[in-house]
Amino acid sequence: MLRQITYYLIFGKPLILYLGILALLALLFTAIIGYLNLKGNQKIPFKWHLVAARVAIMLALAHALLGILTYF
Repeated sequence: MLRQITYYLIFGKPLILYLGILALLALLFTAIIGYLNLKGNQKIPFKWHLVAARVAIMLALAHALLGILTYF
């Protein structure tokens, strides 16, 4: 059952691939927000850094759990 979800094809690629890409992009977005705030750019409120970090963690956990639990 979990393998069917993990390897569900979207445009010919498995779902786990897209979750990994989204997790990486969310992590990079979080880092960019933190870097810009560190350099003094006040256009992006700090609360968005926290929101982006939570999203990145959730996507990374979903990606990891699908990958690990597929083989149990």
